[in-house]
Amino acid sequence: MDLLTASGMETAAPPVRRVRVLLPLPLASPYDYRVPDDMELEAGAYVEVPLGPRHVFGVVWAVGGPGDNWEAGVAASRLKPVIRRFDLPPMPEVSRRFVDWVAAYTLSAPGSVLRMAVSVSAALEDPKQLLAYLPSGESPPPGFKMTDARRRVLALMEEDGPPRTPADLARDAACGIGVIRGLAESGLLTPVALRAQPRPPIPDANRAGPELSPDQAAAAGALRAAVDARAYSATLVDGVTGSGKTEVYFEAIAACLRQGRQALVLLPEIALSSQWLDRFARRFGVRPVEWHSDLAGAHRRAAWRSIANGEAPVVVGARSALFLPYPDLGLIVVDEEHEAAFKQEDGVIYHARDMAVARAFLGGIPVALVSATPSLETLTNAETGRYGRIDLPARHGGASLPEVTLIDLRRPDSRPPARHWLSPILTQAMAETLAAGEQAMLFLNRRGYAPLTLCRSCGFRLQCPNCTAWLVEHRLSRRLQCHHCGYTDRLPETCPSCEAEHSFVACGPGVERVAEEVAQLFPDARVALMTSDTLIGPQAIQTVIEEVRAHKVDILIGTQVMAKGHHFPMLTLVGVVDGDLGLGGGDLRAAERTFQMLHQVAGRAGRESRPGRVFLQTHMPEHPVMQALAAHDRDAFLAAEADQRRAMDLPPYGRLAALIISGEDERQVDKLARDLARAAPQGDDLQVLGPAPAPLALLRGRHRRRLLLKTARGVAVQPLLQSWLGSVPIPAAVRVQVDVDPYSFM
Repeated sequence: MDLLTASGMETAAPPVRRVRVLLPLPLASPYDYRVPDDMELEAGAYVEVPLGPRHVFGVVWAVGGPGDNWEAGVAASRLKPVIRRFDLPPMPEVSRRFVDWVAAYTLSAPGSVLRMAVSVSAALEDPKQLLAYLPSGESPPPGFKMTDARRRVLALMEEDGPPRTPADLARDAACGIGVIRGLAESGLLTPVALRAQPRPPIPDANRAGPELSPDQAAAAGALRAAVDARAYSATLVDGVTGSGKTEVYFEAIAACLRQGRQALVLLPEIALSSQWLDRFARRFGVRPVEWHSDLAGAHRRAAWRSIANGEAPVVVGARSALFLPYPDLGLIVVDEEHEAAFKQEDGVIYHARDMAVARAFLGGIPVALVSATPSLETLTNAETGRYGRIDLPARHGGASLPEVTLIDLRRPDSRPPARHWLSPILTQAMAETLAAGEQAMLFLNRRGYAPLTLCRSCGFRLQCPNCTAWLVEHRLSRRLQCHHCGYTDRLPETCPSCEAEHSFVACGPGVERVAEEVAQLFPDARVALMTSDTLIGPQAIQTVIEEVRAHKVDILIGTQVMAKGHHFPMLTLVGVVDGDLGLGGGDLRAAERTFQMLHQVAGRAGRESRPGRVFLQTHMPEHPVMQALAAHDRDAFLAAEADQRRAMDLPPYGRLAALIISGEDERQVDKLARDLARAAPQGDDLQVLGPAPAPLALLRGRHRRRLLLKTARGVAVQPLLQSWLGSVPIPAAVRVQVDVDPYSFM
C-alpha cells in the first residue's frame, strides 16, 4: 500500500540496504544480500546467509551506500536477507586486503583464500558457557537435611577461590552431581556463568632471558628497533646452526608484547614445535597459542576465537596460521625460511614465506626471515637491499662447527659389505662414539624398509595403482604403502606377473633397514627411530626428543623430521647414509635443497663443549654440494649456484609459472594440454615449455600434464596467465591448477 504525505503526495520507499558477502567457496566474487531493518553491518562482519537451500557463513566485503550504483547488479526485489550476524569483532581491513591480494597473486578464487582464514566455521558460534557455583552465604532453609556429603561440599566452598563447576565439586567432595544440585536448589550455592574457553595466558615480556653474546645482543637490538618503528621492514637473520637465532628473535617478540600487539611465528613442520614451545615457556613463563593440523577440534575453535578477539598475544603455527584474522599484528617471524614445507601444493598454491612478506607490507609491520641456510631468493633480496640482513657467524657458548668427512663409496676400502649400507669408516666412528659415552645420529631421508620391492624371478616391480610411484615396504607395520596417495596393501605371496611364489625382495635401504643393520652391529646400543611413519603427532616426537636428551638413546635413526631445530647436548656424531639422494630428478633447486638439508643435519653434531664429527657417504665427493659441506663454505656454493641460475634466467633471476592439467580421462587431459600449448602467449621475454607428463604422471588416480611459462624477472605473469586460460575452454571434468613461482616440479 502506497504511503501518502499530509499533502497527498506519494513518498519514496526507503532504499534497500545491501551488502556484498564473500563466501568461503571457489567463487569469483562476493554475492549481494539485503540487510534487515533491525541489523547493523559493517565491512568485515561475520554473517550467516542463505545460499540455495542451505545456510553458509560469510564475511561482509563491502557495504552499499549512496552513489555505489549497485542497482546495476541484482534487483532489490530478488535480494535475500542476511540471516544473522555473529558476535565477533569484524575481520580486520588488512586481513580482507590480504585475502584479495593472495587471490590475485595466485589466481585463486577469493572465497578459497577466505576459507583458509576461517577454516573452523564452528568457531564463529558463541562457546557454551559453563555453569559454576559460589557459596551464597545463606543459612539452610527450614527442614533441610544436612548430610555428610553436603557438609563436605560446603566445607570446600568455604575456601576462598574461583567458582567451581559441579563436576569439580563432586570429584573433590567425593559425592554425586545430585548433591550439588540439591544444595543449589536450596539456595546454599549461587550459580555463576563461566567462559567455556579461558583466555590464553599472557607471556611475561619482562622476564629475564639467557645472557646474549655480543653478536646476539646486536642482532636483538636491530630486531627490537624494527618492532619499535611500527613500520614495514623485512630482515634476514642469517646464522650458523647453534648460533642462538631463536633467542634473538625472542627479544623482538618481547618488544612486540610490550607494545600490547600480537606476534606470529611460522614454523615449517609440527615436528619442530614441541622443543620450540619448551624454549618459549622458559623465556616467557607460559606457552603461546598453537595453530596446526594436529590440534583437536575444540582447541582449534578456541585458538581461532582467541586470535580473532585479540586475546592471543603470541601465535606459533604452520603456514596456514598466516591467514588468521589478527586484530593488531605487530611482528611476523618465519623460522627456517628456506624450508620447502612452507609451500602449499594443493588448493590455493602459495609459498608462506613470500605471503608473510606481503602480509607484513600490507600491515606496515616488520617480518624476520630466519635460517642457517637461507634460500637463494631471500639472499638475493638481502644483497640487493630489498631486505635488511643480520649475521650470526659463530655458534653460541664457544661450540665449534663439526668436522665433516666425505666417505667415497666408490673406493673398495670405503664400500659397505654386500647387503649392508654403512661404510666400515662410519661404523668404526660410531663404535668410538659409543665407547666415549656419547650419542650418534644416522640420517636417511627415505621412510620405510626399502624404496623398491621387485620379483627376483621376472623383475616385476610393485607399483601404486593410483600413482606413478613404487610401493614402499614398511616392515614394522607389515604393509606396502604409497607415500603420495596413502594407498596400502599386503606383500603378495605370488608375483602377479610370473606367479612365482615368495619371490619378492627389498631393494635399497630405508630407515627401517638401516635400523636392522645397526641392531646387528651394535646389539647393546639403545636405538630409536624418528620418522613421520613411526611417530604420529608432536607429543610422540617430543617423547623421543626427551629420551635422547636424557641419554636413554644411544643411536637415533631417522628422516628429515629429526634434522633441524633439535638440540642434543651429548650427540657428537652424525652419519649421512646416502648424501646423493636429493641430487637427482632434474629439479632446479635440487643442489640447493640437498645442501640445506645436509647442512642442517650436520648442525646437530657437537652443539656444546664436545666436538662433533659428520660423515657423509657419497658416490660423488667431487660434487659442489659435497665440497662445500666438507669445507664449511656455504657462500662459495651459493655463489656458484647463483651464477648457474643467472646464466639460465632461472629464479630468482627469472620467473616461472606452471599450469598443471589433471583428470581421470587421459585423452581429455592430453587434448586440453595440446590446446593450451597452441594458445600459449608469445613474446621476446617469455617462453612456454611443454606440455609434458609430470614426473608423477598419475597421482591419486588422475593423469597429469604440465606446461611451464618462463619469463624475465620484471614480467607480471598473472595477466598473461589470465588471458591464456581465458582463451581455451576447459572441460568440467578436467582441472587446471596455476602455480605462480613453483617450488616443486612433481
